[in-house]
Amino acid sequence: MKFKLETAELFVPDGLPAREALARTTHLAVGAHQDDLEIMSFTGIMECFQQAGKWYTGVVVTNGSGSPRDDVYKDYTDDEMRVVRFKEQKKAAVVGEYAAQVLLDYPSSAIKNAADKNPVDDLRLILETAKPEVVYTHNLADKHDTHVGVTLKLIEAIRALPKAGRPRQLLGCEVWRDLDWMTDADKVGLDASAHENLQAALLGVFDSQICGGKRYDLATMGRRKAHATYFASHGVDLTTGLNFGMDLTPLITDESKDPAAYVQELIQRFSDEVKARMAKLV
Repeated sequence: MKFKLETAELFVPDGLPAREALARTTHLAVGAHQDDLEIMSFTGIMECFQQAGKWYTGVVVTNGSGSPRDDVYKDYTDDEMRVVRFKEQKKAAVVGEYAAQVLLDYPSSAIKNAADKNPVDDLRLILETAKPEVVYTHNLADKHDTHVGVTLKLIEAIRALPKAGRPRQLLGCEVWRDLDWMTDADKVGLDASAHENLQAALLGVFDSQICGGKRYDLATMGRRKAHATYFASHGVDLTTGLNFGMDLTPLITDESKDPAAYVQELIQRFSDEVKARMAKLV
């Protein structure tokens, strides 16, 4: 596999050749930073874990070198943090038994630059080789610029494929903004009940982030449990862990759809729902 940056890496936990490892992929996740995948796409990991014929591949687009640091990492340079975060992501790939883990190594500035097409080309190469059925990425209402930038470049890469070669589903997931605000009709429920031990292990390997002052492990598990309970007000809990997804599939089946307008439609439906509830009660 030849990516745009010489420093990009493709790690295969079970040692298969790169193309063979990618070609078995059924579920693909594309995230901005190391640990984003494990926060937003655990359902995809779990759907493939120990399942014959199903394989999860992770793609991390940026190098993660600018992350906050504290404790044993407080004096690490950006280059040293990059190495740590690459190691942590590879550990997660081993724990989750991923088909492959791609680390594209771009600086965040490249992702936030709409004119830089190198990440798009790399993502297209991965998609052409992996041919995933389902793809997980960041949602378009996320409040992190780099997260939204990754999703827009991924959509561009998928649209560059022939329609017959595109994934059947693209889901935008929760990291830096919950999706509980969406109307229930628009939410895609992602069951995260199973294997809490595996969930904790996948989140826990990112020690540099947890020691850096952000308890992503506790917050992520807490969000999943909160969504499971607060999803329905008039029924018993059907899951013990739940994530919400934003269905971005219409954006890869119809190139005429504008991503910004699409997410505004979802926001408008939420606004209309709130107004309608108020109107019937006042």
